[in-house]
Amino acid sequence: MSVIDLHVGISLGGVAGLQDGLGEFALQIGSRIARAAPAWRERYSARFHFHLREKLYGLFGNEVDYLPVTRWQRMRHVQPVRYALWHSLHQLNKTLPPAGCGPRVVTVHDLNYLYGRNAFSTWRHHRRTRALLAHADHVVAISEYTAADVRRHLGWSGPLDVVLNGARSFVASERRPLPGWPAEPGPGPGTIAPRPFLFHLSRMSPSKNPQAIVALARAWPEMLFVLCGPPGHDSRRLREAVDLPNVQFHLGIDDAQKAWAYAHCAGFLFPSLAEGFGLPPIEAMHFGKPVFLARRTSLPEIGGDVADYFDSFDGMAMRRVVEAGLARAREPGHADAIRRHAARFDWDQAAAAYLALYTRLLGLGPAQAPAGAPERAIAGAPG
Repeated sequence: MSVIDLHVGISLGGVAGLQDGLGEFALQIGSRIARAAPAWRERYSARFHFHLREKLYGLFGNEVDYLPVTRWQRMRHVQPVRYALWHSLHQLNKTLPPAGCGPRVVTVHDLNYLYGRNAFSTWRHHRRTRALLAHADHVVAISEYTAADVRRHLGWSGPLDVVLNGARSFVASERRPLPGWPAEPGPGPGTIAPRPFLFHLSRMSPSKNPQAIVALARAWPEMLFVLCGPPGHDSRRLREAVDLPNVQFHLGIDDAQKAWAYAHCAGFLFPSLAEGFGLPPIEAMHFGKPVFLARRTSLPEIGGDVADYFDSFDGMAMRRVVEAGLARAREPGHADAIRRHAARFDWDQAAAAYLALYTRLLGLGPAQAPAGAPERAIAGAPG
């Protein structure tokens, strides 16, 4: 066994599950870093250590080590080995980097708390985020919008890179219909509705703006709306409050059901008020589906010119946007343009950009985007 000269820590912090955006990011980036572990051990005598809850031990295989997250690490964090680099995968991580570690990297996904209405909550989150950056040497943002927020609202003047997220494609995945739906929706026995449906996927918190979709449903009784997400407090409360014949809720769906919904929907609705990136719209785009987004925060950057945008959340105004977008989606070549746009967001390229950043910060070689990556996949941008 080779002697390990470099120890690199990858901290998930208190991430408890993999069902939300932070969990998806941790899983996709972490699994690819773990796949690079044998090559890094051979080439650099380096070993990756994943810092996470003990119930997630083994998540990234046996080529990496695991460190437990404890509550005491919020005040003082000591490890028996010195870490040459420590990367916190998200800005909600409440644990400190280990004492005496090398460059401390933090990935900032969003500053969505700035767009809330609760002044105390905004102040508390802002204070916590500023404290985290006080223990950071290098920041990575997942979009240009988030990078601008970090500079503008946190006053960060240190090194800052942008590494765009990837988004999984479920096109080739197993597909299973939503409860009560046939495998192929349409006219016929057992069919719920012989008409198209518009799909929405989120946790349905107020910041995701599901109330706008309800307003659209009221203004468009002929269209069916299918809202899916985890069975949390916000989604359950919305389901209890909405009693419209053209709105369905399916909570707790799995990946096969999500793939089915993406494949069969007429379009995907995502009128979110605050996003650092926004994975579900890109997942829908992999299927060539028209996507309808709020013209807010990072969404215009992510949707580009293949998406359609809501400038108003009045139900009739939203209906006009969707009707025009569905008509545009029927034009020859438009679905292919949507798929090409989605292909720009690739987890392999994102992970390669992070590994390139590690090599640069560790003095092992220059950081550069992997061949074929989008120009903005990794772009140093000192404030």
